[in-house]
Amino acid sequence: MSKLEKAKERIKKVPKDYTFQEARSLLLSLGFMDANKGKTSGSRVRFYREDNGLFINLHKPHPGDIMKEYAVKQLVEFLRENGYLK
Repeated sequence: MSKLEKAKERIKKVPKDYTFQEARSLLLSLGFMDANKGKTSGSRVRFYREDNGLFINLHKPHPGDIMKEYAVKQLVEFLRENGYLK
């Protein structure tokens, strides 16, 4: 099983210890790019794909790296709706 497949299996379980760095790595490996609009964006980070225009905004947690459960669920739903997760 590849790293990407392992990452997909992990997020499907909506783990309580899922980190923003894991989410970022997963999205980048799926062809998304991240964009932070400088000082005015705060902790929001947009991940987008130029080829099909898909995007998702995620809240970068602070001071730690563990994402809130609702944010992980939102990411799982987005990935399923757009065919990146089964």
